[in-house]
Amino acid sequence: MLDVCLLGTGGMMPLPYRWLTALMVRYNGSSLLIDCGEGTQIAVKEKGWSFKPIDVICFTHYHGDHISGLPGLLLTMGNADRTDPLTLVGPKGLERVVNSLRVIAPELPFKLIFIEITEPEQTLEMNGYRLKAFRVNHNVICYGYTLEIDRAGKFDVDRAQSAGIPKKYWGILQRGETIEEDGNILTPDMVLGPARKGLKVTYCTDTRPTDSIRVNARKSDLFICEGMYGEKDKLKKAKEYKHMTFYEAARLAKEAEVKEMWLTHYSPSLNHPEEFMDEVREIFPNSIAAKDKRTLELTFSDDE
Repeated sequence: MLDVCLLGTGGMMPLPYRWLTALMVRYNGSSLLIDCGEGTQIAVKEKGWSFKPIDVICFTHYHGDHISGLPGLLLTMGNADRTDPLTLVGPKGLERVVNSLRVIAPELPFKLIFIEITEPEQTLEMNGYRLKAFRVNHNVICYGYTLEIDRAGKFDVDRAQSAGIPKKYWGILQRGETIEEDGNILTPDMVLGPARKGLKVTYCTDTRPTDSIRVNARKSDLFICEGMYGEKDKLKKAKEYKHMTFYEAARLAKEAEVKEMWLTHYSPSLNHPEEFMDEVREIFPNSIAAKDKRTLELTFSDDE
């Protein structure tokens, strides 16, 4: 089970009714945060979730509305007697940027681990999921992220019995582990069927439409995409500042064949995103103008 919460949906500046864009994902006892703008701590508290399980924080880029909430969050974690290390992931320059922000949070009781993304695409395996960063097109270096959880095939009792594999090893093989016994090697593929469909979430903000988004978002269960502007006459402005309109995001969702799209990162001047959704859904029907704290629980499908 994968819990996804879009903590805030605002771009540029927080508003009384809209926090800055941040995404929190919970899986298998750990939590991942993508972006940490001003107000993220309050958004987490309003949701009723905890800071304690956060062990990875990713950044799309280093504009203030995506990272200015980090020093306060680090201080809160430190004041809660956290001792476990915290992994930070982001574009090149991450350690320099974070250390600059830490002028106001110089002493922490836990270690920071920095992973700087230097390639157009970079994949990390952690906490039972696969995290892939991919370059997008903003006016500074910026990345989108996909989070994928694989699912092994079903355990095949007949195959296990035919191969003469003792029952005491079945559970171990089902967990994907290899066993060596008396010179014989037992592998999971001996008892498991074909891999089944897993779970996939894609998140991108502050970008023009790109092929990297189309490719990496393909077949996502959930596609969270910036929609800076709903007004069609803002297309020129979107191109100038390297952002997206609702309609461009919807076309990406359609082309990538995702199951569901949430729009986020709205302009502060966009008071009622839902007013534009009828036309957006003509392009991609399963589009949602997300509001703060929108949450989805993703589960594996039994029939796939």
